[in-house]
Amino acid sequence: MIVVAGLLIAFVLLLIFSNGKTRRCRWREDSTRDEGGARYMRCLACGAETFTKNGKPPEICLSDAPKT
Repeated sequence: MIVVAGLLIAFVLLLIFSNGKTRRCRWREDSTRDEGGARYMRCLACGAETFTKNGKPPEICLSDAPKT
């Protein structure tokens, strides 16, 4: 019974803390395309491309964002 309760709590915590907006995005950095101190990132799942100033991948999916 304790095991079942633990699994249920773990499942609920995963649902609460999972970020559905970037769940499918797999961002990769390509340092050969960096510009002016900004890091180039490309998502392997949706094909979105962006530059980030902090070197970290975006926190939201950019697949619907306009291409620059």
